[in-house]
Amino acid sequence: MSDCFILLSAGKSNRFKSKINKQFITYKNRPLFEHSLKVAQSSKLFKRILIVSNKKIKKLNNKNINIIKGGKERHNSTQNALLFLKNKKIKNVFIHDAARPNLSVKLLKKLKNNLKRYKAVVPYLNSENSVKYKSNKKINNLNREKILLTQTPQCFNFNELFNLYKNNKEKITDEASLYLNKNKKIKFILGDKNNFKITTVDDLKYLKSETYYGIGFDVHRLIKNKKLFLGGVKIPFHSGLKGHSDGDVILHAIIDGLLGAMRKSDIGTLFPSNSSRFKNIRSKNMLMPVVKLLKDNNFYINNIDINLICEYPKVSKIRKKVIKSISSLLSLNKSLINLKGKTVEKLGIIGKEQAIACEVICSLSR
Repeated sequence: MSDCFILLSAGKSNRFKSKINKQFITYKNRPLFEHSLKVAQSSKLFKRILIVSNKKIKKLNNKNINIIKGGKERHNSTQNALLFLKNKKIKNVFIHDAARPNLSVKLLKKLKNNLKRYKAVVPYLNSENSVKYKSNKKINNLNREKILLTQTPQCFNFNELFNLYKNNKEKITDEASLYLNKNKKIKFILGDKNNFKITTVDDLKYLKSETYYGIGFDVHRLIKNKKLFLGGVKIPFHSGLKGHSDGDVILHAIIDGLLGAMRKSDIGTLFPSNSSRFKNIRSKNMLMPVVKLLKDNNFYINNIDINLICEYPKVSKIRKKVIKSISSLLSLNKSLINLKGKTVEKLGIIGKEQAIACEVICSLSR
């Protein structure tokens, strides 16, 4: 018997008022729903993860993650998930809304611990505002200390929740409502203030974070009988870039830009040119430790703007391939990468096609 994390991502987002459903908007450099998915994976609490969606999600490279179609309403999506899991030997389910991207491993572990003693565990917060209740044109005060603002994940013994849903004909807004309607006991535990729900576009304005900028620059001579690499892509050309590595000026400038924004020195510190260990190293392999630094220090990339300075090759002919390569190497949406071509009007060694330079500005947040 194992636990399953169910990620509900099938809503229509009517209140969000956007052409893109809110669970698929880009937030911190990835679709909103992926944040909760990553936390569930990193917690190592679940042998199975189930995503419920009415929009096509590309197949994820993980055999423990399934994607199924959602229903018309939230409770229909939950029913679809429970039916899918019926014979999968599931002990408990953690049902989470994709619109809450700031889920923490700490909260998941707290919920898991309480499931050892209870069959239903739901996180909540108390209201910080004075609360009123309107009834028959009369407005009454409520005791805010007794108001529970419930969150997700809401966690339940699978068999018990399955049987309750099997006999339910009512429209419910969450699983806790179903339990309360059937007079079933729930253990309410204090939730996480950061685990708030995004409902409208304006909610995104409150997700403030620190932003940092880094500048990268690199230049290499062109030499005959060497392959040319730009942005991790092999470019057909009469010459390649001279260097201790493959001389990829775009990736070198990106590395320096990222390191600068993180205040982590420069590319030469990580990869000294007098070390035989890095002789002829591919620049994309130099980028990987920097990507790890980003993750380890809780940074994400807002955008990257690149100026490739050369007479040839023409950027317009290689732009799509280079952006696609950088997107893959950084796991960054292509829309957040811009590549511009600049010439120097035939001036200097770049103008004489004897060198290529690149400058980059990177924006990071955490």
